[in-house]
Amino acid sequence: MAARVTLQTIADRVGVSRMTVSNAFSKPDQLSASLRERILAAAQEVGYVGPDPTARALAKGTTGAVGIVLTSSLRFAFTDPVATSFLGAIAEQLGPTGLALTLLTSSDDGEVVPARDVAIDGALIYSCDPTSLAVQYLTRRRLPLVYIDQTPVDGIAAVNVDDRAGARAAAQHLIDLGHRRIGLLMSGVHGRHGLIGPEDVTVDGHASAQRLLGWRDALDAAGIVPLMARQDGSVLELAKAGARLLLDRPDRPTAILCFSDAVAYGALQVAEELGISVPAQLSIVGFDDSPLATQIRPALTTVRQDVVAKGRVAAEALNAAIEDTRAGRIVAAEHVVLPTELVVRGSTAPPPA
Repeated sequence: MAARVTLQTIADRVGVSRMTVSNAFSKPDQLSASLRERILAAAQEVGYVGPDPTARALAKGTTGAVGIVLTSSLRFAFTDPVATSFLGAIAEQLGPTGLALTLLTSSDDGEVVPARDVAIDGALIYSCDPTSLAVQYLTRRRLPLVYIDQTPVDGIAAVNVDDRAGARAAAQHLIDLGHRRIGLLMSGVHGRHGLIGPEDVTVDGHASAQRLLGWRDALDAAGIVPLMARQDGSVLELAKAGARLLLDRPDRPTAILCFSDAVAYGALQVAEELGISVPAQLSIVGFDDSPLATQIRPALTTVRQDVVAKGRVAAEALNAAIEDTRAGRIVAAEHVVLPTELVVRGSTAPPPA
């Protein structure tokens, strides 16, 4: 077997110290350009790619990676268009910092618990089940954290969108069009599912709670009691099941407010299956303004949130929190709320006469 190439191998070849070779890779500003070029050329000749990442991490006391805690299924990160746009913005923002992004499930079953066991320098907590132990594990590890689409707490940076104002604008839009029979199509893991009354509503997380508050702000002011359906998740088949509860009935609503664009797509499909014309007989409003909103027909009236800006702000906040921790600085955690905007398209119209 060929002898292992080390920093000392390069140092002997160039005639410099081992520390000088190390600086060529990790602290290039400490060397002249010509000397660094000689060292890198010698390293390339013998097939040396740089200091061992594990040893470097141990020496620096860092891993060079940050985690993002999602739902219990990592598939969500690759199939949900809002999540993929959000993650793309984070990856782009973190690129120049050299920090790698590690996806962590919030699952805490079995012997391996990612939030407890994976080596990371900090973590983003994104739209997690508030009952999950993942957040507790990360907090106990005293890692720099940033909450996204989570209820803010003191001492932890948070990035949210103005869900309540966006939902209020969506409901007011339907009221202004003349709708009085309005349905709410929600999703969530815990609590009752199916048709529910106001006293049965359970909200799982920050976004769900804020959107429901926004809808009720406008509906209550107009004296409207909505018909509400709630399903266990937002995948298409579950969204369709919830929509059918609202639409396959003689007193169906003339408009539906949906928790997300993905849920609204399920409602559109059920309306088509039942022969209900959108928007002539039924108006539908989503939330997020995901790419899906303009791909379906009719194009979806929805509430826009800037998920790219949300990802960038979250990544900046986490990088700042990591740097503050390394420097021993105590800085007040900032809570950022990004604006939302109602986008009116072809899926809403006045109710039938």
